[in-house]
Amino acid sequence: MNEINNLIMLYDYYGELLSDSQKNYFESYYFNNLSLSEIADNLGVSRNAVHKQIKISCEKLYDYELKLKLLEKNNKLKMIKDLINDEKIKKELEKIIES
Repeated sequence: MNEINNLIMLYDYYGELLSDSQKNYFESYYFNNLSLSEIADNLGVSRNAVHKQIKISCEKLYDYELKLKLLEKNNKLKMIKDLINDEKIKKELEKIIES
């Protein structure tokens, strides 16, 4: 899994823990594919400020995963689900994974 996909998955889990401005920077860069210069122009800040905020946001996402391990636990549940033959148990695990 490449770094961008990993960051996006971490954002799915922990994005709500970021400030509104950090979410805006992150989403503009990773979801809307805007360059640092485009984001800076849109928000009236320097390109360096945008870079710094995106870097801080990414560091926070990695830190949250390091402490909470929600993505890791979810991936383990998916692997376990794939090993189970009992359909009833499999469906229950799917409910847990999707929630």
